[in-house]
Amino acid sequence: MIALPSMPSRYLSIASAWFLRECLRRGTMLLAIFSPLAVTARVYRVMPVGDSITEGGSSFANWRFPLWEKLQAAGYQIEYVGSRKSSSRIGPLAHEGYGGKNSAFLARTVPTNFKQHPADIVLLHAGHNQFAEQKPVPGMLRDTEKMIEAFRAVNPRVVILLAQPIPSGKLPKYSYIPELHRGLEVLAKRLDCRDSPIRIVPQGEGFDPVKDTVADLVHPNARGAAKMTERWFEALAEVLEKPKRAYVPLRVPYKKTTKGDLELHVFKPAVDTKKVCPAIVFFFGGGWTHGTPLQFYPECAWFAERGFVAISADYRTSFTHGTTPFESVADGKSALRWIRQHAARLGIDPRKIVAAGGSAGGQVAAAAGMVQGLDEPGEDLQVSSRPDALALWYPVIDNGPSGYGDATVKARYREISPLHNVDSDSPPTIVFLGTEDALIPVSTIRAFEARMKAADVGCEVRLFPGAGHPIYSYRKAPVPEREKILRMTADFLAPLGIR
Repeated sequence: MIALPSMPSRYLSIASAWFLRECLRRGTMLLAIFSPLAVTARVYRVMPVGDSITEGGSSFANWRFPLWEKLQAAGYQIEYVGSRKSSSRIGPLAHEGYGGKNSAFLARTVPTNFKQHPADIVLLHAGHNQFAEQKPVPGMLRDTEKMIEAFRAVNPRVVILLAQPIPSGKLPKYSYIPELHRGLEVLAKRLDCRDSPIRIVPQGEGFDPVKDTVADLVHPNARGAAKMTERWFEALAEVLEKPKRAYVPLRVPYKKTTKGDLELHVFKPAVDTKKVCPAIVFFFGGGWTHGTPLQFYPECAWFAERGFVAISADYRTSFTHGTTPFESVADGKSALRWIRQHAARLGIDPRKIVAAGGSAGGQVAAAAGMVQGLDEPGEDLQVSSRPDALALWYPVIDNGPSGYGDATVKARYREISPLHNVDSDSPPTIVFLGTEDALIPVSTIRAFEARMKAADVGCEVRLFPGAGHPIYSYRKAPVPEREKILRMTADFLAPLGIR
């Protein structure tokens, strides 16, 4: 593992780099006192640099989101940085990938952007968009060295993970790549230093230019992208500080779709017990368009340590499946129904199932417990999808004319809006909201609370002064609000017998 300075902003990045130089020059031990590492958890700033293989595209697979997902599950916290953004299931991810551009273009362009978006680590994969007859390797090596020098000028402690690029079956155009591999290895050895190490990432090893690419024999298919992800992960694990915990849930399919199975990410109780346990099921946020079950991995781990079977459920979104919020709610109901049907297999008490979620995921959880209909055809409706309690993080609870949702949702709001479907059978609920939430006014949650109490259903609201939407970000360093909300949730559930 290589120690890296933390960089919460470009100004702190540059300042930290200067301070490190001064400490090293003077031989002082002040770093442990003043480094951001001494007071904050590590969030690494990582810049992916390269051509279309780094940028991604609609006709081939990309490694950036799978790598983020793998790192997040392993307990690492990273933030991609760069001047460009491409979509993913969690929203735009930053990078410095340029389709159709070669190393000369990157050497002219990326250093300027690095000044605006400095990074702790650079993932550099560049080696295509040249022709063998041009004998491009010497120039590509010079371009690579220029980039490394420029990165170090901004951050003298930057770590460079220098990929030997994936091979191509497009020959003879890319027949120079083996020569480039050898040249990059020599370059890395020459430029490597203790303060700013360079590590070769052998992306070419085990990569089949026919079986691991799409029809053009250049860009990776899903299998090829998975191999690239694994190579990057292995290299990063060697330079990142070891995380305090990794998350390894059991992934259980609960529903088939045209694009594959939807899965439950199941965290079993930390202490093995033969007794049935309460369950809590989280649904991620993202406006029914984006999101990932990884959002609630820390919350699941927290509840599992306290004797719950904790589950983070995947469901369809417009990005992953081209669906609407109505299908998202149907999946929420399917997940809860499947869990109740298979409670014995999972070690769950079917009378103690909590649904939870953030933002649109909070709406999915609440709608599963309140709305009639939106059940998946063919499911056994004799098995209830109604949870026994709800814990809602800043939920978009009002999908009516003045609430949250597009025109299609608002036109059918009575079918889907939890606020408009409260009745005496609604589950007891706790709601968490920031007073400065730009999407959900406090008045909306108070209106929901009043309707719940009018229906003689327990409802508690916890406001967080000054907090917005979300109250805290799962993609950032740990914050005290998470622990507060989790403890408040446990305290709410205990009198209901769910503990």
